[in-house]
Amino acid sequence: METKHAKYERLLERCKMLAPTPTAVAHPCDESSLRGAIEAADLGLLTPILVGPRAKIQAVAKQSGVDISRYELVDSPHSQAAADAAVRLVREGKAEMLMKGSLHTDELMGAVVARDTGLRTARRISHCFVMDVPTLEQAIIITDAAVNIFPTLEDKVHIVQNAIDLAHALGKPQPKVAILSAMETVNPKVQSTIDAAALCKMADRGQITGGVLDGPLALDNAINLNAAKIKKIESPVAGRADILIVPDLEAGNMLAKSLSFLADADAAGIVLGARVPIILTSRADSVMTRLASCAVAALVANARRDSASRTVGQAA
Repeated sequence: METKHAKYERLLERCKMLAPTPTAVAHPCDESSLRGAIEAADLGLLTPILVGPRAKIQAVAKQSGVDISRYELVDSPHSQAAADAAVRLVREGKAEMLMKGSLHTDELMGAVVARDTGLRTARRISHCFVMDVPTLEQAIIITDAAVNIFPTLEDKVHIVQNAIDLAHALGKPQPKVAILSAMETVNPKVQSTIDAAALCKMADRGQITGGVLDGPLALDNAINLNAAKIKKIESPVAGRADILIVPDLEAGNMLAKSLSFLADADAAGIVLGARVPIILTSRADSVMTRLASCAVAALVANARRDSASRTVGQAA
């Protein structure tokens, strides 16, 4: 078995080829969030713009022994003002990523989704965990465990496409996507199985692109090839899934936390579907998990730059 964090270390290694990404860090007013941003900067993942009460950030830096003298500090009086200012930096083109500090997630996301001043796009905003599970050969993406509570079929189209685009940015050109339910057959009484079947047909019709979908699949036969064989499921996805799409937030949250606390997995989190990738970290995250979250976001930001450059080149 490979060493713990080997998958995340490969992500960090890929980022060494990239220039640091300008990142608005909203309200880094405790040691964990401030140190996380500076450690990511020390590795060349990002260039932080620290947004929040100047005196408080400087006091936390001094108390924690963190040197912030090299970085821009945008003074904002409180957490909500910091969230608004960080979003404004993105809208002005001064930052290509957004990072949560010590404010509540709702405060940051409220600024992100504000109709006239936020970072909305045509896509539904969704959350992904990129999980390093020691017993699996590759990192696995789980969505959505933090943003969409009871997603509709329309929401799930965006959730799936966001996850596929993330996999592309991480180096998976044709990811295998398992649409999870409690069973492998379509049951009219179980809405998640109907949604799974519809999503697969939508992929067949080109309404979802860039991945191979199958579902409904139960968790065991989505990630375990032997379980799929026992149940006689013939599928390019079963037992080989790169992405797990859960029916709702409760299922996703329980799955991610079960892997974290029962299987010793780490969960790097990112929010997609906005104008820029959003790094959501927790005070409980390990140093490696925080860095992995920044690395994932940096790879997404780089993929978007490449895509924009291709679009400009084609237009010219």
